[in-house]
Amino acid sequence: MTDLVIIGGGPAGMSAAVAAYENGIRDILILERDGQLGGILQQCIHNGFGLHRFGEELTGPEYAWRYEKQVRELGIPVKLNTMVLSVSPERLITATNEEEGIFTIEAGAIILAMGCRERPRGALNIPGTRPAGIYSAGTAQKLVNRKGYLPGKSVVILGSGDIGLIMARRMTLEGARVKAVCELMPYSGGLARNIEQCLNDFDIPLKLSHTVVDIHGDKRLEGVTIARVDENRRPIAETREYIPCDTLLLSVGLIPENELSLQAGIRMDAVTGGALVDQDRQTSAPGIFACGNVLHVHDLVDFVSDEAAIAGESAAEFIRSIREETGEGRGAYAKPDIPVQTDISIITDGKIRYTVPQRITRRRDTTLFFRVADRYRNVKIKIISDGKTIHSVRRPKAAPGEMESIPLKAALLEGVTGLRLELEELG
Repeated sequence: MTDLVIIGGGPAGMSAAVAAYENGIRDILILERDGQLGGILQQCIHNGFGLHRFGEELTGPEYAWRYEKQVRELGIPVKLNTMVLSVSPERLITATNEEEGIFTIEAGAIILAMGCRERPRGALNIPGTRPAGIYSAGTAQKLVNRKGYLPGKSVVILGSGDIGLIMARRMTLEGARVKAVCELMPYSGGLARNIEQCLNDFDIPLKLSHTVVDIHGDKRLEGVTIARVDENRRPIAETREYIPCDTLLLSVGLIPENELSLQAGIRMDAVTGGALVDQDRQTSAPGIFACGNVLHVHDLVDFVSDEAAIAGESAAEFIRSIREETGEGRGAYAKPDIPVQTDISIITDGKIRYTVPQRITRRRDTTLFFRVADRYRNVKIKIISDGKTIHSVRRPKAAPGEMESIPLKAALLEGVTGLRLELEELG
């Protein structure tokens, strides 16, 4: 029996553990399937992390170490090389590792922090052969940064998400020639600073509204055919162009690792691919919280840590509310009986794709995180209740690649039964 079990030892899991400890919970266990803490940050050797959270620029491993050091100093137990097999709605965890075999843990609360995985080639339906030389951008990053292998010398990258942009620069610095970065959408999915620093600084062409329509080669990739797409994202035949290359990197989206969430019967959001949560990051299963990229894909790890801290603090509050102390001080878990002050659902218009959280169950200061569906300039974000705008902010621009946020004071929620986020173009 453990008060708090955190599944995932990346930046979200570690930040949540530290926040829970600082809020009075001492019986904490982190389960991590890898052989070390830090998650994907261990292979992100470029800088740019930590500006918001620590006020200085760090590499990925340096950022991870800041939290790992805190976890170690606080004495929070960690089980590495441990795979969680299932999570029940009653917060019973089944896991396995080499030392203990298959074992179970009854948890007072659970924080899901499993991160996300890359979308594979099989999800894209690109015609052509299946030669060597096709990698996800993250796999190529691991090969270059952690293993010391260069996947190829002549490269095309499909997808302009941040990892694709960063790998364009990384491959160039290692001596490869990146011939093009192709993006299906008419805009990049990455941060503006990465477009400038990773592509423009190295004269790497970004082909918007382009995709790969054919793959050539037998044993090894010999080239790809790309084409411009129309407004319905269908390739335009007369724009087909053959590019000889020995490597194709795919940076075509991330998928939250939510198999365990589904096992627990948690309600999911069709847009984010993550759980539906309230302002505390609690899912539809009482006592099970979610944070980080398993909830929705973030562009900055600093925001992952901020969100995980909310989950850690909320899980600590939940544990205190259900614990029944015995004379010996050991905790037994009562049925949750946490009062719900309100139940405010949050919906969005078509210009705003989603918001996290998706509902508010307690009136407290809350920050709504959201992403827009297209590129916009000079806009007003409005929070509407019963047809009236109760709060709004202006933004000089908004783009799908950058998460936006809007603070919402508790006083604005009095008497509110539902909220709608709308984006108004001011021209």
